[in-house]
Amino acid sequence: MNEIVRERWDLVFQRIREIPGEKAAPELYREYFDSTACFLYQVGQIALEEEPGAGLSMELLQKRCDSLYGDIRPGRYDHSYGNPAWAASCFGREMGQMLCFLYAQLRGAIPLAYEKRWEELTALFELFVEIYTDFTGEELPEPESVRQILYWYCYDYCGEMVERRIREQVDPSLTFATDIVMEADLADLTYLYRYGEYITENEIRTAEFLNTMPDGEIEAMARTYTEGYREGFVHAGIDLSKKRTVNIRYTIGFERVIRAAVRQFAAMGLEPTIFRSAVHTVNKSPSGRVGYGGTPANPQYDYDHRMDDALFLDEEFVGRKLRATKEAYEQVKELARGHAGPACQETFGEKVFAPEPKKDCLQYTAAQQKLSARCRNELGQITNRYIPGDERSFTIIAYPTPEIGSQYEEIFAETVRVNNLDSRLYQRIQQRMIDCLDQGAAVRVKGAGGNRTDFRISLHPLQNPARETIFENCVADVNIPVGEVFTSPVLSGTNGTLHVKRVYLNGLPYENLELSFADGRIVSYTCTNFGAEEENRAYIKENVLFNHESLPLGEFAIGTNTTAYRMGRIYHIEGLLPILIAEKTGPHFAVGDTCYSWAEDVPVFNPDGKEIIARDNEVSALRKEDPSKAYLNCHTDITIPYDELGLLSVILPDGSETAIIRDGRFVLPGTEELNIPLDEK
Repeated sequence: MNEIVRERWDLVFQRIREIPGEKAAPELYREYFDSTACFLYQVGQIALEEEPGAGLSMELLQKRCDSLYGDIRPGRYDHSYGNPAWAASCFGREMGQMLCFLYAQLRGAIPLAYEKRWEELTALFELFVEIYTDFTGEELPEPESVRQILYWYCYDYCGEMVERRIREQVDPSLTFATDIVMEADLADLTYLYRYGEYITENEIRTAEFLNTMPDGEIEAMARTYTEGYREGFVHAGIDLSKKRTVNIRYTIGFERVIRAAVRQFAAMGLEPTIFRSAVHTVNKSPSGRVGYGGTPANPQYDYDHRMDDALFLDEEFVGRKLRATKEAYEQVKELARGHAGPACQETFGEKVFAPEPKKDCLQYTAAQQKLSARCRNELGQITNRYIPGDERSFTIIAYPTPEIGSQYEEIFAETVRVNNLDSRLYQRIQQRMIDCLDQGAAVRVKGAGGNRTDFRISLHPLQNPARETIFENCVADVNIPVGEVFTSPVLSGTNGTLHVKRVYLNGLPYENLELSFADGRIVSYTCTNFGAEEENRAYIKENVLFNHESLPLGEFAIGTNTTAYRMGRIYHIEGLLPILIAEKTGPHFAVGDTCYSWAEDVPVFNPDGKEIIARDNEVSALRKEDPSKAYLNCHTDITIPYDELGLLSVILPDGSETAIIRDGRFVLPGTEELNIPLDEK
């Protein structure tokens, strides 16, 4: 902390200490400001500790954690100022939205305190004092004057927030989390509380369970993950030796595996960059949490604040953020050029969350919906200029959390098995499938058992079948586990209806999700989550279309991992499987960008040596004229499970059809082995 920040900190921290009991604010607002000041004072005291929580027992650390996060937990959330409905009931809708927004931003002080990011912490405390002071004047401020204070705070500090976020992605010298992973005594579970994140039984029991595993098993789990990452570069023809950093994303509790992964990546010449999910609305992603973290204290709280940027999202702010992003990348352009991309370890098994829509949440106007989509698009273009898509890769793997139930350890072991299935076996079977698909002009998919899917997907024509192919033979590299063949469909002539009875996308459930397509683009959509059709459409537009008016079909794939499907059925966890695994358990359709987004011109080859020529569609091809029209910066997979599938067939140029899957079973000669796990269910 430099001298100027120290002086500011001392002043604001002392002022916050004085607020409780001061009785200077009107009685209606007094409890809000008093309780919030007490919370900030507690956070400030933690920041002043040399090592927050050092020497405290697990019991005391959990009490501190509950104290910091208890206000937004489900049991108390109904009367929390972080709940827009409660804030509106206390202060009226407009003022309630302003003070609820402020409260949510102030909660970001917790990680800032643990990381000792003094300047950001001081600015946040000063924001609270400024607004409190407004409420102690002779006249009560109007909601708009409070909004202006919040707007200019976000605008003025946007550059610093964006610069820090971008640096976290590419600069290995920011080692807060890396130090915990590599230096903590992982046998002493008090290390879990060093992050400043909310800690539950999931994190504790995961760490305990991993501590019982032999070193060899931990190394093997990490090797599956790191080798998948390396092989992704090999298959894409990208020189990994030119890269210097890898962004590691994981769930707290898995540090023992991540420590092994860091060492394995080091052997490849890669240093880790590890950052937590964003704490300020300016940096949050519309698609959810990005970075390390634990179990959310309350998914409804996160959902209620998903559009908080509606408070400040306008043309001027978007321009400011875009300029700040470009300037930030310029500062770290050499580090960005050496960044290889993310290596993600995800979890599944948490209790299903069904969100409750609230009219008092901040929400986008129609103009802001378009502005948000445009901003997301342009940010993607800037990122691609500094970390080119054709020079980076990724990998994703997932494991269950203890919340999945009493059979956790069995399911964990089965997941490890699924993640390590014989790639050579799947490669051979999938090649049989591809040889058939390459003869087709289109694919027909029809549902069964109440599934209303009736879809015709157009395929790219082959000019040289001896050297070209339409589908990629996907084994276990970037997308673990093994088990799919996929393509970028031709949009023209891709028509029909996609329907799934129940599906989970980006952590949210959808009942009877139905999307209709004309020439490969969504023309209508609905679900039955809510009683009002308007709410159903808004839910899909926000969380599947990401506020675009429409999206193209970016990918069509056939999942072949019947072992994963069997696991879901045996343990009754089909609805808890992450999309990473679920997409391998039936045909799936991705709306948004293609799988080759930003790297369409890079040749890609299957193991048989044939080049995959279906890397583009009519939307992504627009990149040659205007990249802003070519990329949507979203890609959401929607899977039809085998038991809802009546027919998946290849339509040949003469109009005849060859079935690949009929009544949920593989019938194409050479693929019957995939039915063995289905027979065992």
